Amino acid sequence: MKLGFQSAILADLSFEEVIDFAADTGFDCVEIMCWPVGKSDRKYAGVTHLDVDGFTKADAERVLAYCASKGVAISALGYYPNPLSPDAEEAEIAVAHLRKLIDAASLLGLDVVNTFVGNDWTKSVDGNWPTFIETWGPLLSYAEDKKIRIGIENCAMYFTKDEWPGGKNLARSPSIWRRMYQDFPTPYFGLNYDPSHFIWMQMNHLKPLEEFKDRIFHAHAKDVRIDQDRLDDVGTMAYPLEYHDPCIPGEGDINWAEFIGRLKETGFDGAFCIEVEDKKYEGSLEDRKQALRVSYEHLRPLV
Repeated sequence: MKLGFQSAILADLSFEEVIDFAADTGFDCVEIMCWPVGKSDRKYAGVTHLDVDGFTKADAERVLAYCASKGVAISALGYYPNPLSPDAEEAEIAVAHLRKLIDAASLLGLDVVNTFVGNDWTKSVDGNWPTFIETWGPLLSYAEDKKIRIGIENCAMYFTKDEWPGGKNLARSPSIWRRMYQDFPTPYFGLNYDPSHFIWMQMNHLKPLEEFKDRIFHAHAKDVRIDQDRLDDVGTMAYPLEYHDPCIPGEGDINWAEFIGRLKETGFDGAFCIEVEDKKYEGSLEDRKQALRVSYEHLRPLV
């Protein structure tokens, strides 16, 4: 298992500076964010450490040479939009850019691109399904042709009234995963497994590991704290951030020794990347670097 981090938290830095920090800290790998160049209205989104628009073989050779010189690998390329958005233009941009990530990953010799399935939050799961099939059938065929596995993170993307009631990512539960993989049994369609999202949804984060072990291509290390008093007051129908706080590993409710042990038992030997979304460490770039250092110290002995 390789210990890394997701690069979104170091948005201020260039690609080279991100790799330098990873090497200096002792990380094995980095999940590199590849959003389209420009701004995003969502926190932790819109980060472009590699611009895959027009990415060439020469670009790939330069990137790989720099990583090799520092002893740090790229675990995956990451881009987390909403390919099933009810806004047709937004969905079209997301799908087109995902194809560019698949192309870039192929040039880099990688085998994983991480993203969201997407969701029209105003519709039910059944209401979304025809668009899911129509959108992801061609995308998965394209990825399979390039030998690139697609890792879907299991975040519901439900935080405020803007995502009510269904959230912006359909792939939020094991029951939906089973349906996804029944319709698309290709081995190039799997998970970027993040245990923290199970916690705030009141689900067992260990139980799916064995059943979906062949679908876990990549994993995120993010912790979460449930405020039980607040949950008792507002209930699970409240917006999730009203009763939980994302935090760095070791400062929340997840037993990481147990989780990593169970993940290893499934045979997982891929990348395990820290994702920082902790308000306590957002004051400055140095604070965010420190969040990664503290997380590293907590997880390295377990990995």
